[in-house]
Amino acid sequence: MKQRNESPASAAITDNQRVEPHSLFGEILDWMLAPLLFLWPISIVATNHVANQIADLPYDHQLRANVVAIVRLVEVHGTRISVSLPGAARDMLSADEDDTTYFQVIGTHGELVIGDSDIPHIDAPGDAAEQPTIHFRNVRIHNEETRVAYQFFPATPGQPPVLVQVAETRHKREQLASRIISGVLLPQFAIIPLAVMLVWLGLTRGLAPLKRLQLRIRRRQPDDLSPIMLRTVPEELRPVIAAFNDMMARLEDNLEAQHRFIAAAAHQLKTPLTGLKTQTELALQESDCLQLHDYLQRISSGVDRAAHLTYQLLQLARAEASHENVRTMDPVDLQALAHEVTAHCVPRALARNIDLGFEESGSPMIISGVTLLLREMIDNLVDNAIKYTPVGGRVTVRLHATSAWSLEVEDTGIGIVKEDRPRVFERFYRALGTDAEGSGLGLAIVREIAELHRASIEVLDNPDGHGTLIRLVFDNSRYIHYPSPAARIAALHQ
Repeated sequence: MKQRNESPASAAITDNQRVEPHSLFGEILDWMLAPLLFLWPISIVATNHVANQIADLPYDHQLRANVVAIVRLVEVHGTRISVSLPGAARDMLSADEDDTTYFQVIGTHGELVIGDSDIPHIDAPGDAAEQPTIHFRNVRIHNEETRVAYQFFPATPGQPPVLVQVAETRHKREQLASRIISGVLLPQFAIIPLAVMLVWLGLTRGLAPLKRLQLRIRRRQPDDLSPIMLRTVPEELRPVIAAFNDMMARLEDNLEAQHRFIAAAAHQLKTPLTGLKTQTELALQESDCLQLHDYLQRISSGVDRAAHLTYQLLQLARAEASHENVRTMDPVDLQALAHEVTAHCVPRALARNIDLGFEESGSPMIISGVTLLLREMIDNLVDNAIKYTPVGGRVTVRLHATSAWSLEVEDTGIGIVKEDRPRVFERFYRALGTDAEGSGLGLAIVREIAELHRASIEVLDNPDGHGTLIRLVFDNSRYIHYPSPAARIAALHQ
C-alpha cells in the first residue's frame, strides 16, 4: 500500500487551515451581533431601573399628600403634641386592596403620638428645623419592601422637631414597573430576531460582489493571466485586486522567463546532442581504427559537454528553488569552504599550467547559508577563471574580513570589457572573441546563489593589469564576528 508523503510546509498549512477556519461573512456577523447581545442585558437592567423610578412618581406624590395632610392635623399645646385624625381619614389611609399603609407621628421626645410603631425611626438631621422638607426612603417592614415618606417640622422653639411618617408597601409600584418593563422588553424579543435576519440578508447582499468576482476568476482559462479591471470591483476590494493583479503580472513574467529558459536550454542541449548523433553515425560507417578512435574521442568530449551543461542547469534550478526555502540555512565558515573548493580545483589548474593561489583573511568568516550552494558558487567562480585564463596564467582566491566581508577571484585572463559586464550574469550569454568552451551558465548560477545569501557581486579589472576580478561582498552585520589570531593571542597574554 502506498503512503503519500507531505512536505512540512504543506502539512503546516493544512494544520493551520484546520485549526483556524476563517469566514469573512461570519466575522462581520460576529462583530455586528456581539455588541447587540452585549448591550441587551445592559438595556434590561437600565429599563428595570427607569421603570421603578417611573412607577415611584405617582405613588410618591400620593404619599407626599398624606404626609402634608397629617402635618396639618398636628396640634401643639405647650409641650404636648396631639393629632386630631378623624376615623374617616384613618380609613382612607388604610383603604388599599394591594398595599398595606402605615403612618405615625413621633413627638419631640421620641414618643409615639399616634399611628403604627412598625415604621423604623430615623434621627433628625441638623437642619431639620430650618428646612421642613418631605423625604423618601426604602425600608423593610414585616419582611416586605416598603416606601416611606417622612417630614421633620418644628413644633416648639428650642425643642426637637416632630417626625411624621407615612409608609406603603411596593406591590402597586412593582406591578406598574412590571407592566412598563413588559411593554418595553417584549417587543425586543420580536425585534432582535428580525434584526438578526435583516443583518444576515444585508450581509448576504453586501458580499454578493465577492461571489460574482469569484465566478469571474473561476471562469477564466488556465492561461489567462490578464489583470482584472479595477473599475468593475467594489472600492473596498480594489487594494486586494490591485495586489492580485501585481502578483499575476509577476507570475506572468516568471512564466515567460521560464519559457525563455527552457527554450534556450533546449537549444543549448540540442547542439551537443546533434554533434553526438553526427559523430556516432560517422563512427558507425568508419572502418579505419585510427579514425574510429578519433570519432570516439569526439563523442566522449561531446558527452562531457552535455553532462556539464545538464549539471549546470540542475545547479541553476536548485539555486532558484532555494529562494523559497531560506529557512534551511546553517552557519558556514566561508573561508574554510573557499579553501576546500580551491584545493579541489588544483588539478584543473595544473592541467592548464595555471598558478592557483589562496589568500585567507586571518579569521573565520561565519555566515548563514547553504553549504552545498556556496560550494557550487565558489567552484563556478574558480572554474570560470581557470577556463578563461591562458596557459601559464595566474588565478587567486582571496578573502577579506575588514569593514565588509568579501570573497574575490582574480585572474590574468582575457578580461571582460565594460560593455559586456552587465550581461555576463545572464543565462547562456557568452562574450564574443573567446574560444573557451562553456555554456554561459556559470556566472548566472553565481548571481542566483549570491542573491539568495544577500551578497552583492561586481566585476572589476585586475588591479595588477590584464585580467578580471570578481568580488562578492557579504553583509557582515548579520553574521558572527571572531577576533583574528593575533588578537586572540594578545587576549591570552592579558
